[in-house]
Amino acid sequence: QVQLVESGGGLVQAGGSLRLSCAASGASGRTFNRYAMGWFRQVPGKEREFVATLSWSGGSTYYADFVEGRFTISRDNAKNTVYLQMNSLKPEDTAVYYCAARRTFSGSAYYTGLNEYDYWGQGTQVTVSS
Repeated sequence: QVQLVESGGGLVQAGGSLRLSCAASGASGRTFNRYAMGWFRQVPGKEREFVATLSWSGGSTYYADFVEGRFTISRDNAKNTVYLQMNSLKPEDTAVYYCAARRTFSGSAYYTGLNEYDYWGQGTQVTVSS
């Protein structure tokens, strides 16, 4: 069982930056690096949507089209933590951001679907003011 806890959300002006963190526990340091990770976001009344994903090796990443080069997903397996650096934030980026984990045996695999993940965090609110 893996527990995920997000942090780093907050209120920022348009054009600003935030760095979200997702700390994993319940998986030893030897096994966290066997989990592909993802970030999703959700606004009230809408479905949760994919933002970014990262393979457990860290060598493969994929982003939603709306990211447009503004976000970077990364991981530190020694700290059991995955990050989402968000730059040039827009008001439409306002949402609750969730991290997710999926056990995989492929070091290059990543996942974009909600149903492909096994574990979810509780979310962190990001609000971008205009």
